[in-house]
Formats: sequence, C-alpha cells, structure tokens
Amino acid sequence: MIQKHLVNGLEVYSAKPASDSTKPALLFVHGAYTGAWTWLDHYMPWFEEQGYRCFALSLRGHGGSERKNLVQWHTISDYVDDVMTVLDWLGETPVLIGHSLGGFVVQKALERRIAKGAVLMCSAPPQGMMAGQFHLMFSKPSTLIDLNQLLESGQPTPHALRDALFAEPIEEIELNRYLMRLLPESQRAIWEVSIFHEAGLAKLERPPMLILGAEKDNVVSPFLVQSTAQTYGLPHRIFRGMGHALTHEKSWQRVTSAIRDWLEKEVPQ
Repeated sequence: MIQKHLVNGLEVYSAKPASDSTKPALLFVHGAYTGAWTWLDHYMPWFEEQGYRCFALSLRGHGGSERKNLVQWHTISDYVDDVMTVLDWLGETPVLIGHSLGGFVVQKALERRIAKGAVLMCSAPPQGMMAGQFHLMFSKPSTLIDLNQLLESGQPTPHALRDALFAEPIEEIELNRYLMRLLPESQRAIWEVSIFHEAGLAKLERPPMLILGAEKDNVVSPFLVQSTAQTYGLPHRIFRGMGHALTHEKSWQRVTSAIRDWLEKEVPQ
C-alpha cells in the first residue's frame, strides 16, 4: 500500500510489503520536470511485491513538494540537500536509485553520505552533459531542437515528448497523462548538469553500483552511459529498443527485473 508523507516540505511516498523483510530499503530520485509520481505507476508497486520497502521523494519545487515559486533558483546542491533530509527521516541506509538528472543527484549525494548501493538509470554522467550535447548536435539535430523545447519550457508537445523520451509504442492517453504531470524545471540546475564537473565520487570509496542505459535514448545517449561506467571502472547495461523514459516504456519490467537481480546478487540483504 502506497502512503504519502510530508517531510520538511518535501512530498515523500512509501510502500511497504505486508510481511517483514530483511531486504534493503530503496529510495527513488526522479529526473528533471517530473516528481515522485514517476515511480508510483510501476516501480514502487512492483518492488513492494518483491518484498522491498520503497520510498520516493519529490525534490523541492516538484510534485507536491513546496517552493514551486522558487524553482528557477534551485541548484543541484539544493536537490542533494533534499535527499539528505529524506535519508535523515528514514533513519537507515537505503539503496539510492536515480533516473536522468536524479542519477546525477544520487552521485553527488554519495559524495556526502554512504548508501548500501546505487542504481543510475539513463543518468547524467559525473562529468556533466556537455559532451553528450555536442554528440547529439551532430547526430540528430532535429531531436536537439525538440529537446531544447522540452528543457526550456517544460511544456513540450506530445510529438516532441514521444520523440525525446519514448522509443517503444505508447498509447496516446498514457502519453498525454505523462505530459500533463510535467512541471517546470530549474534552468540553473540544468545548466549545472550541463557543464563539466570533476568526478569526485570516482575518488571515494563507493557502494555497489549498477549503471543502466537505453539504446534509443535521445537525452542521455548510450555513449554517455558508457562514459559513466568507464569513470567508475564498472560494466554497464544498455536496454535494446528502449528510450529515456525507462520508468514508463512498455517493457519497463525488463529494467525492474534487472535491478532486482542485481540487488539480490550484489547488495547485502
């Protein structure tokens, strides 16, 4: 059963299995323009059935969290502070799972706090997105225009949204439902993710990490996912035929199954 909480102005959802479990808790961190809702449709109910306690927060200015009127001023450091707030509220050490910009936030959070594990899904790489933007400019210039519309306005057309985020078939009603829940994003945070960063986490003691990408991702290309993996000296997995929105692609369960198998193998229960 999914419950909603308000933690220091942050919207947090929880899902706990009916029976007690020794499995690690999971904390989901969403990407740009979305909120905790992106995990509610599929991932949290699925992992709850697998016996995992699940939590998902909406970063400040997103979903049902406060400070929407200040969203343009929020920084990546602010978002990391939000993750720290929820970790303090949990009072335990979970596995962090971040998608897209949320994956970048997870990496920065790991520079400040230990975790039992980390899953990066189509994540912005530790060095930033600059290389990926130049790659996209030369390979798919029309897609770059659509993505700029998505990133600058937060109100893309369904056509632009489908091309940018989805590769598998999606029903029009589901696409519009996804579109209607998007909210403006902090352009300051987007800029911070775009510029070059020192890969600080690569120099620290890291928890087990799983690095995932999508073959048809027009936002974070497989090239950038490979770059992230190389930075950390780890393997990566690219899901064939899938786009950036791994949480809502038709075959999303391929991803959750891969995460579960990795958790059972690599993360202490």
